[in-house]
Amino acid sequence: MRSIRKIGAGLAAASLVLGLTACSSQGGAQNDAAATQGQRYTIAMITHEQAGDTFWDKIRAGAEDAAATHGIDLKYSNNEQGPEQATLVQNAIDSKVNGIAVTLSSADAVVPVAKKAADAGIPVVAFNQGIDQYKAAGAKMYFGSDESLAGQTVGQKLAQTNPGGKVLCVIQAQGSVALETRCEGVKKAYPNTENIQVNGADLPSVQQTLNAKLSEDKSITDIVTLGAPIALAAMQAQEGTGSTAKIATFDLNQDAAKAIQDGKILFSVDQQPYVQGYMAVESLWLNLSNGNDLGGGKPVLTGPSLVDSSNIGQILPYTQANKR
Repeated sequence: MRSIRKIGAGLAAASLVLGLTACSSQGGAQNDAAATQGQRYTIAMITHEQAGDTFWDKIRAGAEDAAATHGIDLKYSNNEQGPEQATLVQNAIDSKVNGIAVTLSSADAVVPVAKKAADAGIPVVAFNQGIDQYKAAGAKMYFGSDESLAGQTVGQKLAQTNPGGKVLCVIQAQGSVALETRCEGVKKAYPNTENIQVNGADLPSVQQTLNAKLSEDKSITDIVTLGAPIALAAMQAQEGTGSTAKIATFDLNQDAAKAIQDGKILFSVDQQPYVQGYMAVESLWLNLSNGNDLGGGKPVLTGPSLVDSSNIGQILPYTQANKR
């Protein structure tokens, strides 16, 4: 009898486990089905990406991860020239996308067209550039860094380490509001700052321009670059001229992160582009599917986040996956 009771108890327990497993499996299937029953949205992401700049790989990685999470059809396009970028926004309007995420580097050209999209009932989110213009564009939200604050952060840090020197601030895209603002911020905190314009799409020419400048002006003690590839070109110019100027940069890639680890770059001010791309898409999905908005009418800041020798060990592995 005891054996029979034990067998019966074992069968009952097994049945309970199987029943629970079946419920769990069925519930998971139902949840998966529920997640895919909603509308499949099409979101256009339109940027001023400059050819060869690895910064944008992180923007796209974040956007693509958010799109994959929610089954979004992401349409990415870019042009660094304002009128052409505005045309891409108009194309998105004409194709009747559900939402638009856009950078506002060339605000005069792009803001009016973005406002047309908003007025037509297409939710618009601005990111990366346009912190002072996104409301005029009709954008519901903004994700990015306060570039003036970021520039001042750099200037203050350099002033602490070498207050009597001279800073060269390297602008790689002429007319970019954000880049100009960064250098203005550096100058506010470190008045002895000079700007120099280079063509960021042609890194050999960047190196040549910096070679000439460093050879000509021996008073330069610090170089501030506004993008990781430009920092690497500055390192080559530094080595080629024998300059002892220290290098600080904005933004990261894997090579720049390794240079920070090796002590060849002092630090980076990271605006976290992966987060910008991810949140631009995520916020549009939340707005379209649930009526949400973020920031309470204020910009949602993704930086400045300072990366230096104290935390590079934690961050370096993520640069391999385009997440930092």
